[in-house]
Amino acid sequence: MNGLRFIPLGVGDAFSARWYSSCLALEADGAWLLVDCPHPIRKMMREAGATAGVDLDVDRLLGVVVTHLHADHASGLEGLGYFSHFALRRPATLLAHPDVARRLWEGHLAAGMEQLLPAVGASPRPMAQDDYFAWTPLDVDRPVTLGPFRIECRPTIHHIPTTALRIAAVGRSLGYSADTAFDPTLIEWLAAADLIVHETNLGVHTPYADLAALPAALRARMRLIHYPDGFDRAASVIEPLEQGRRYEV
Repeated sequence: MNGLRFIPLGVGDAFSARWYSSCLALEADGAWLLVDCPHPIRKMMREAGATAGVDLDVDRLLGVVVTHLHADHASGLEGLGYFSHFALRRPATLLAHPDVARRLWEGHLAAGMEQLLPAVGASPRPMAQDDYFAWTPLDVDRPVTLGPFRIECRPTIHHIPTTALRIAAVGRSLGYSADTAFDPTLIEWLAAADLIVHETNLGVHTPYADLAALPAALRARMRLIHYPDGFDRAASVIEPLEQGRRYEV
């Protein structure tokens, strides 16, 4: 099938009692790319895939792009890494900017993954990030290609290093804000894409009112994600994404 498509596996924020945490599965030319990886990632993929009529699991992924290391965006990496190691017998392909990936192992994954017990009574075997993940660094100065996907990134305004993304494939492109405070320069950068997925939330995030004040033509090419449970989706002048729905870019 031609075209660039995506399925929101989750649309909620870190505190949601209604939705899974925000995560996208992109598809082009039969290849799949995950944007962020919350827990429980395989359950999210199975449920959203069933809703969208797609057979979706970790073995179909070319790779995972991680925007930042907050748990609601990266808590599924341990499970994905273990599944790839034990079930698929290969490292999972991981893409992240070096500022994002710098503390991925020692600050996020090592406590649960730094040793394996080969057998009862045996000594634990030391493990490292490379045993589970093949990391490709993203670069703000040049695009990175994985299969049909061309991935660009730039930093956002958030608590920890975070990158927004522009992902192009088969002649179409998707912009993804990741977590960010309202930033007109970021929106200008994202506006080069055919469709923009932008977060909205409280705190060091983007207020809905700021996005609602954008020009109508830009809002028409924008979809909302990472919204709180109390967000009035029906009253929004920007279309909120629906978990498990398949979208064309």
